[in-house]
Amino acid sequence: METHKPPTPGVDSRYAMFRLGIALLLMAVGNGGMYVVSVALPAVQAEFGVARSDASLPYTLLMLGFGIGGVLMGRLADRFGIGWPLALGGLCLGLGYWASATAESLLGFALAQGLLVGLLGCSASFAPLIADTALWFERRRGMAVGVCASGNYLAGTVWPPVAQHFIETVGWRQTYLGMAVFCSLAVGGLALCMRQRPPAVAVAPQGTAAASAAALVTGRPFGLSLGTAQGMLCVAGLACCVAMAMPQVHIVAYCGDLGYGAARGAEMLALMLGFGVVSRLLSGWICDRIGGLRTLLLGSALQGVALLLFLPFDGLVPLYLISALFGLFQGGIVPSYAIIVREYFPPQEAGARVGTVIMATLFGMALGGWMSGKVFDLTGSYHAAFLNGIAFNLLNLSITATLLWRVQRLRRFSDAPA
Repeated sequence: METHKPPTPGVDSRYAMFRLGIALLLMAVGNGGMYVVSVALPAVQAEFGVARSDASLPYTLLMLGFGIGGVLMGRLADRFGIGWPLALGGLCLGLGYWASATAESLLGFALAQGLLVGLLGCSASFAPLIADTALWFERRRGMAVGVCASGNYLAGTVWPPVAQHFIETVGWRQTYLGMAVFCSLAVGGLALCMRQRPPAVAVAPQGTAAASAAALVTGRPFGLSLGTAQGMLCVAGLACCVAMAMPQVHIVAYCGDLGYGAARGAEMLALMLGFGVVSRLLSGWICDRIGGLRTLLLGSALQGVALLLFLPFDGLVPLYLISALFGLFQGGIVPSYAIIVREYFPPQEAGARVGTVIMATLFGMALGGWMSGKVFDLTGSYHAAFLNGIAFNLLNLSITATLLWRVQRLRRFSDAPA
């Protein structure tokens, strides 16, 4: 007599939904530093008297630390549960913002951002939270991951205008001191709600795009070795985020150069990331129906269109509209990589591989932020920087299209009669 295994305790439960809500809040609070440093860029540059590319160094180090820390914190979460990395992250965020506020040189500010805010602070509330969320859901996993990941853009919606207000009224140093108190207490308190360990990894349900992709999971995703497939996803992630970083990191400075003021740039950044929240929810819904790879291809193509629109239009109203479109088009790209890994790679390796791919995307953000500033210093305008972003976006498109073509070919071969 056939027996059916009961559902994994806790999966798709009310408690799982509760954790998803807490994860959303943790990401919104814990990821604020990566956006505030962009808003503070003009003030930091003016105080320390450095070039634009040098002033971009704190952001670059923060993103590098953010990426590496995601892998380290993910391993810590695998061993002890996600509550401990979150508690450590809250403590280090407080220390990092305090060290940033009291830094006496650009190097000290950059090291505080890279080591304390990025490596040990923000990193605990991004990749580990996404991986943890994926373990608590079987049905609508894409939507759950999209909701969790949207907390990162929720941070980008709320923090820039708030930080810009306080930077203008009390200064960037006092702003960072206030963030030190608020973020350390908020993240540490919310971490207490995440002490329960996730249930065992369950098999994806039948009849979904994820189940269809899972049927192709072998030792050779996309018909490639595990290392080669992982490497191609990492290069794709780095390339798309080099392109993504151009508007996100430099929109405030770009608006200042155009004569609109930093406040307008902060509003555009908030608008961009606010629509990114919508994009991540829509992309999660799309992922559950067409799979992560097609969703990634769609998002990358639309991101390229938005980048192209920045070239001919630099009026105030067009920039607001293009910022909204950019956020709507690119917000679901990074979460798609987590879904792709869960669909095409062995599930027991998902945590480490998700962390590695997300680390590559964050390295892309770091490289893109610095590279755009360097191109600006060399050319005196952001026109060439936008072209550089478009070139990297085309690299991502070509890799994603190649992987999708290989999947479709493998599926045709598997469906063909012997």
